[in-house]
Amino acid sequence: MKKTVVIGASDNPGRFSYKAVHQLKRSGHEVVPVGIRKGEVAGLPIETEKPALDEVDTVTLYVGPQNQPSWYDYILSLKPKRIIFNPGTENMELEKRAKEQNIKTMHACTLVMLSVGNY
Repeated sequence: MKKTVVIGASDNPGRFSYKAVHQLKRSGHEVVPVGIRKGEVAGLPIETEKPALDEVDTVTLYVGPQNQPSWYDYILSLKPKRIIFNPGTENMELEKRAKEQNIKTMHACTLVMLSVGNY
C-alpha cells in the first residue's frame, strides 16, 4: 500500500487530520503522522522532528498555507510521488516548487478519495 505522510497530524478527534490517519490506517496504508505537538493517533506516535523517510508515495497536507513555508524543504526532501492539498491548504508557491521536482500535486480531500476508492 501507499506510504503516506500526514503533515499537520493531531490527536484531536475533531480534526480532519486525525480522521485521515485513522482512515488511511484502516485502509491498509502505511501512515506517518507528523505534527508540531507530541501525541498519538490511531496507535501511532505523532512525529515532531520531521523524520527522514524513504519510499514516500503521498504527502497529504493539513497545514494552512500561511504555516507551510517552514515545511517546504522537509516535504520536498521526502521526494513523494504526489502532494494532496486538502481543502484550505492550497498553496501555489509550494505547488510550483513541487512541480519543478516532478512531484504531482492535487487539490483533493484525502477522506473523500479514500471513501470512494480512488486514493
